[in-house]
Amino acid sequence: MDTDESQSGTDPSAVDAPTVAEAVVDCMLDRGIDVAFGIPGKQTLPLNRALGERDARFVVARHETAVTHQAWGYAETSDPGAMAASIVVPGPGDMNAMNGLKNALNDCVPLLHLAVETEREVRGGDGIHETPPETYDTVVKENVLVDSPAGAVPAVAEAIRVAREHPQGPVRVGIPKDVLASRTPQPAIGDREPAAPPDPPADAVDRAADLLAGAGSPVILAGGGVRRAGASDSLRAIAERLDAPVVTTYKGKGTLPETHPLSAGVLCGGSSTELRDLLADADRGLVVGSDLDAVATASWSVSLPDSLIHVTLDGDDIGFGYEADLGIVADADRFLQALGDRLGDEEEEMLASEPAGSASHPESPGAARADAVRSADRERFAALADERSANDPLRSVEVLREVREALPAEAVVTADAGGFRLWTLVSFPAAGPSRYVNPGSWATMGTGLPSAIGAKLANPDRDVVALTGDGGLMMCVHELHTLAAEGIDVTVVAFTNDDYAIISEEASRSYDLPAGAYGWAETAIDLVAVASGMGVRAERVTDRDAVGEALTSALAHDGPALIEVATDPDEPQASEWMTRER
Repeated sequence: MDTDESQSGTDPSAVDAPTVAEAVVDCMLDRGIDVAFGIPGKQTLPLNRALGERDARFVVARHETAVTHQAWGYAETSDPGAMAASIVVPGPGDMNAMNGLKNALNDCVPLLHLAVETEREVRGGDGIHETPPETYDTVVKENVLVDSPAGAVPAVAEAIRVAREHPQGPVRVGIPKDVLASRTPQPAIGDREPAAPPDPPADAVDRAADLLAGAGSPVILAGGGVRRAGASDSLRAIAERLDAPVVTTYKGKGTLPETHPLSAGVLCGGSSTELRDLLADADRGLVVGSDLDAVATASWSVSLPDSLIHVTLDGDDIGFGYEADLGIVADADRFLQALGDRLGDEEEEMLASEPAGSASHPESPGAARADAVRSADRERFAALADERSANDPLRSVEVLREVREALPAEAVVTADAGGFRLWTLVSFPAAGPSRYVNPGSWATMGTGLPSAIGAKLANPDRDVVALTGDGGLMMCVHELHTLAAEGIDVTVVAFTNDDYAIISEEASRSYDLPAGAYGWAETAIDLVAVASGMGVRAERVTDRDAVGEALTSALAHDGPALIEVATDPDEPQASEWMTRER
């Protein structure tokens, strides 16, 4: 005889089952995700409670535009595959977060984005905050909508796997609000690891080795794929074996520490004539982990070696902007390791036995070629600083030099987009792949501070410094309050010139608008007052010699700090200064 429970359709086993929200959080924790960024809303509260009950860290931001950049910064400064989550309400919250999702997609950075969807029974009826789930298809690696309560945990588990599978990227999971609060039992899920990235074909590695072994003046161009594959050690080993200078892209910066004798700089809008000549004059080029996109190559106007080997995970990138003698679809680390094995132990022993002129020695031909570029760049930086009169505001390169000298090598540095970023890319040496973060081809402003928040959560024992212009900072200034409220020990160095200077310069040069057309010097923002009012220690610096002391003091301070450094809105842009005749 049926019981009342069975007649009403109630499953007795569901009474003591965890909520779907609790099961989702348990799934995240089981897969190594214990940090989430978001702004709580009525729709997210089941997840927020579950996170709190399980002692997972939920960082409450002040605007959803920041939360995906925070998760991005967390992954960028962690071991490959480590990731955080972002959690948002539907509609406005979700769409605010799209900027950071696209940034992570372009940079192939893994993150889990949980979007609480409109309840199923009102979907399609213009419920509060409702947007069509397919709105987000183009800004994530994969976009999943949960329809059945029993499908929530399987969807989240699969999303985490997909996010970590190369090429990595953000995955969005939309879970309706009514599903999260239900106690529908979740199915058992077997562990499924991300698929291994592809190995390079042996015959392609053989051909690459033959081409490179016969090069007289090779060069390596390393991209963000080297970062994501954790291939920095393999990159260094190959560079030293080939005695090849290493140039990196925006996202490859730091994959070879820029103190290494073979480091020649960053290919970007501010690259010097000398760096461009190094690339053009090489007889063989190895491009690894880069799609050679329009941003890094100035719309493919940069001359690369006539003979190219191009290694990337996406075959559509090969031959798109530059013809390649050899294209290989493979993981950067697996290719570089296979190439090292193919070059052989005999060559490695020969190089190691040479006291001078070897690939790892500062006097090797490859190191000399790299040093010639760095020396020319340093001369350009010095000339820019010397050009400034005593009463003029500081130039960016001067401030960056003082910051670098005051920072410990192991510190993590995040850099915002904007005009000053090009100076940072070309003049601020990155100490390693997980110690420098900046956006790639998406180039969105407002990332410096949020990504530093994520980086600090991922690296609690390291100093973390955000480098930002005042334009970029004002796009995320609300996150200063997040620093204070959450007790996150990040130091912000704000380059203040009261202008969108890179835009004003172009407006004046190309469109005859007045100088400083898009500046706000007459209504200058007092960032010290703003930060102090949010509970962040702050000071303003105008003297170059005081920059290092202020940074040292801020790092020693137990809590967040901001240093505002006045810089020259009329300083030349890196793209112009670094390519002018010397």
